Amino acid sequence: MKDKIFRFLSRFIRPVMVGGYKNHDGVFCKNTRIGSSTTIIQSEKLQIQDHVYIGQYNFLDASNSLKIEEGCQITSYVSILTHSSHISIRLYGDQYINVPESDKVGYKRGPVLIGAYTFIGPHVVIMPGTKIGKGCIVSAFSYLDGEYPDFSVIGGQPAKVLKSTKELDQPFLDQDEKLKSNYLNWSQKKY
Repeated sequence: MKDKIFRFLSRFIRPVMVGGYKNHDGVFCKNTRIGSSTTIIQSEKLQIQDHVYIGQYNFLDASNSLKIEEGCQITSYVSILTHSSHISIRLYGDQYINVPESDKVGYKRGPVLIGAYTFIGPHVVIMPGTKIGKGCIVSAFSYLDGEYPDFSVIGGQPAKVLKSTKELDQPFLDQDEKLKSNYLNWSQKKY
């Protein structure tokens, strides 16, 4: 309740980060922060874990299930969609409104999964049914539609795998054994 009141009041002041989030199953994620200007549709279908950062001016549609695993960072101006009418609206034209959603040809629905410790750059669009593996980096202005494996650098319109984040991480891991141990611990964990 406090979160809803704060989000309402924040419309009248500059955007701020709101700490803590009560997860869909009632678990309080004390290290999760969400920007007050981010819109979440059907938050009861949002499955979010702790240590997640969601910046300002994002649109998160959880109507067909949205799962954001531990440690993800979502920057700003990101749209995550679990349904889309961009094809069916053209097919039906002015009759679109008269056809039940479940009967619409070209209407796309599907859950979205964002794997643990994935970074989503600004102005990214993630389409229904998309699965992004853990440890990924999604480049700014990318359009994702499909499945992307763990530890991928993803970019483009349409997005494709450009290289592995493990290549980027290796020089840092080679310099610090404690960091390497920590990295192996989370990267081998099942979420």
